[in-house]
Amino acid sequence: MTITIIGSGRVGASAALNCGLRELDDMLLLDIVQGLPQGEAMDINHQLSERGIDCCVRGSNNYHDMQGSDIVVLVAGVGRKPGMTRMDLLKTNSGIVGDVAEKIRKYAKDCKLIVVTNPLDPMTLVALKRTGFNKNRVMGMGGTLDLSRFKSFISEALGVSRGSIHAMVIGEHGENMLPLVRFSSIAGIPLKEFLSEWQSKEIFEKTKNVAAQVISTKGATIHAPGNAIATIAEAVIRDKKSVIPVSTFLEGEYGARNLCIGVPGVIGSNGVDKIIELNLDEDEKKIFDKGILDVKEAIKSIGLK
Repeated sequence: MTITIIGSGRVGASAALNCGLRELDDMLLLDIVQGLPQGEAMDINHQLSERGIDCCVRGSNNYHDMQGSDIVVLVAGVGRKPGMTRMDLLKTNSGIVGDVAEKIRKYAKDCKLIVVTNPLDPMTLVALKRTGFNKNRVMGMGGTLDLSRFKSFISEALGVSRGSIHAMVIGEHGENMLPLVRFSSIAGIPLKEFLSEWQSKEIFEKTKNVAAQVISTKGATIHAPGNAIATIAEAVIRDKKSVIPVSTFLEGEYGARNLCIGVPGVIGSNGVDKIIELNLDEDEKKIFDKGILDVKEAIKSIGLK
């Protein structure tokens, strides 16, 4: 296996470091900025070396160097700034993602593709359409990142180990994400047994809004996205059959068609082996469907069919 990460800014570098710390495989950092991927590669190699990890990271400005990659992570694009929503990035990043996707199709035609660029769900569809890959091979990272935040707030509220928490977040990676209290648990005990109604609402809102808070205080989210990318890459490389929320192409599941949005998937060496369809209640479905409508509007605004 070889992992290529396109985009060597803070999230791309964090993804490479997290993949290296998990000892997944050798990596290539790609970027159009001269010197940036090479410098990041050196820095990461020095940390991995001290820890006795033999995964090697290279840096390059040449897309040809990704030839034959097994996994490609697409981080390239304009990042979200304080006060911006993910959808504010739509038109600029759709052009960038489309161009990069064509290079992926040319040089890494057999890879599994993990999309990270925002707005995540429309960009996952852009990448899917422009590569022409089978739908199982293209997945967006958003729900895995949202899940890490949801679990953090559950742990803080209840004072329990993060390792005892099993949770799920689906829907649009944006204003209509859906943290699912009803499908979450502490060591197998339903989460609703621990939380009052107001606590559930508070955690729900914190999970939805915390990314904007992080961006307003430090300028970008970095470490949690890097870890989320590595979690998906590990599931593919080690054929773990992990149940992970990813943005994937729907063909009737959850009442949606011809778009990508976050749902639970079984992730293994083939990418998305299976979509798990949850029986949402009326309130959950209302939020999920609002996300579908927003993603459809975004797709329409960039002329994607």
